[in-house]
Amino acid sequence: MKKIAILGLGYIGLPTAITLADAGFVVAGFDTNQEIVNILNTGRIHIVEPGLGEALNRSVSSGRLTFSNELTGADVFYIAVPTPFYSEMGRISADLSYVKSAASMIAKVIKEGNLVILESTVPPRTTEMISKIIEEESGLREQDFCIAHCPERVIPGHMLEELKNNDRIVGGRTKKAGEMAKEIYEKVLVKGKIRLTDDLTAEMCKLTENTFRDINIAFANELSIICDELGIDVFELISLANCHPRVNILNPGVGVGGHCIAVDPWFIYEQFPEEAKLIYAARLRNDSKPKYVADCVFNAVKDKKDAVIAVLGLSYKPDVDDLRESPSIELCHELTQLGCKVIACEPFVDSDVNGILNLPLEEAIRRCDYSVITLKHTVFSENKDLIASKPYYDCVGLMK
Repeated sequence: MKKIAILGLGYIGLPTAITLADAGFVVAGFDTNQEIVNILNTGRIHIVEPGLGEALNRSVSSGRLTFSNELTGADVFYIAVPTPFYSEMGRISADLSYVKSAASMIAKVIKEGNLVILESTVPPRTTEMISKIIEEESGLREQDFCIAHCPERVIPGHMLEELKNNDRIVGGRTKKAGEMAKEIYEKVLVKGKIRLTDDLTAEMCKLTENTFRDINIAFANELSIICDELGIDVFELISLANCHPRVNILNPGVGVGGHCIAVDPWFIYEQFPEEAKLIYAARLRNDSKPKYVADCVFNAVKDKKDAVIAVLGLSYKPDVDDLRESPSIELCHELTQLGCKVIACEPFVDSDVNGILNLPLEEAIRRCDYSVITLKHTVFSENKDLIASKPYYDCVGLMK
């Protein structure tokens, strides 16, 4: 297993490709987006991630990492493509079109004895579905190739470190598939352990991890609404409650964003709507938080005609450029619908976002009548006095 092909060069696929090349494998990065391939072939990266640019140049210079929009044969195929969700007839479901397309591409070049590793986060039984697609379209029998689900467990801002140090769940469709995947991760991991299981358990493990966090955040967001009614500081309340040795409440925010926590619980709910009532309630609470914040802000400025609101932070978490499922963007839309004039400051994005004027912090504060702090970006933490020069609504406890 010397040559590895990575399908998908986004937030997961690119760092994975670089890490595998660093571990000594020959890696061919593949993406259908020619612009991404062109950027990477010039030695630049298209995402913000500390240390990734330097690691890319090191891997490319070694000759072990190349990029193309043409998928060729390999010993191992990694699938690291998006798995968004869509709503149809009031029902939310996973969009597996990218995964199915990747499986069909692999089927055209796979050979007997090859290994397929699915890293994308998926609903239960997706690995089995991929295996059947490859079997039907390649002419190989399922026992002629191996397939495993090894869900990514990294967070933007620390990807290279966590790819080498976090425990990895390896879920093989067969024992042989699990052992083959284990061999690869053993060459990558520095501190993390490899935990072998079956593919179905591995699929549910990743969904369970993020659903747990979603429910915890929903509890914190619900507390923040109750504390507003009581007129008490939710951040002080949570800090005091967490003094208990068996309590660990997360802090509230403007909602939940990102491709994992805001999405993965739906993958469980879509298959088990009658059983997953708590999961569903948590999703509704977190998705409703931007509207609640917008209403609070509107009530604070409604007496001022043509009030300008500055939303401080549009990415889904601090100090990254990732805008996927961002509740801050939803907040901007809610404020606009209420008739507010909305501007923003997202220092990790160079352009306007979804039609929202994106300005440097100093200019955003100068122009606004009121600000909403949605993220603890470092630049915001370093300029609390500037932010405090105008009235504000603090969603994340930055100003404490």
